[in-house]
Amino acid sequence: MNRLVVTKRLLRFSTSSASCSRLGRMMMSSSVDGGSEEKKMVSSYWGISRPKIAREDGTQWPWNCFMPWETYRADLSIDLSKHHVPKTFTDKVAYRTVKLLRIPTDLFFKRRYGCRAMMLETVAAVPGMVGGMLLHLKSLRRFQHSGGWIKALLEEAENERMHLMTMVELVQPKWYERLLVLTVQGVFFNAFFVLYMLSPKVAHRVVGYLEEEAIHSYTEYLKDIEDGKIENVPAPAIAKDYWRLPKDSTLKDVITVIRADEAHHRDVNHFASDIQFQGKDLSEAPAPIGYH
Repeated sequence: MNRLVVTKRLLRFSTSSASCSRLGRMMMSSSVDGGSEEKKMVSSYWGISRPKIAREDGTQWPWNCFMPWETYRADLSIDLSKHHVPKTFTDKVAYRTVKLLRIPTDLFFKRRYGCRAMMLETVAAVPGMVGGMLLHLKSLRRFQHSGGWIKALLEEAENERMHLMTMVELVQPKWYERLLVLTVQGVFFNAFFVLYMLSPKVAHRVVGYLEEEAIHSYTEYLKDIEDGKIENVPAPAIAKDYWRLPKDSTLKDVITVIRADEAHHRDVNHFASDIQFQGKDLSEAPAPIGYH
């Protein structure tokens, strides 16, 4: 009798275990299906879903940070030798300040131009964002158009950020360089914010001179590539798509188009400073929007 009871209990246990196992598999399956269904619901409920985007050759567009209609071919015919000769006292202060900032940069990075470019781009993306943000707020306060300058400066910030995203593909920053980026960016953002509040014309002049230094740095970078001191590796995919470069493009091609962008930023910021030195508002002159 006892044996019969034990046998029945064992049968019930094995049956319930099998049922639990099947139930567990069903729950796991339903949770997976439910997860995918939930993702579909989240993306479709608000009507936010990414359309199918393709390259010109028909392959799928892989980037979320920029779209095909935001890409362009850099103007390589731009004059790289232009220089704004400082004439006024504030121009001279701006020029000397930038030259002074170059000293610790040269000492720290020396001829490690990849790391130098990475650091440069983390700083270079700040002025456009600060200027665009403050002009945006000014436009809201005064109920006035900016003349396109908000868009122009924010485009500059985004372009510099894309330079950084490209350089990160080429150079893996060390931990102390990442720490330096945090420090320098924090200090520079606040300093430039205060400067732009006090004198936008001086702020734009400083950026113009910073871009002149950037052109010099990238020119030296190209010299080291041409001399074989830096390997001319294939261009990263993000650079080929962003600047519409050929499939066989190399690091040299990437640095060349970045340098052309910096020359464009130089011209835009010196132009903005000149407008304000004439006692005019930026909105009184058309903003140079786009890189096409």
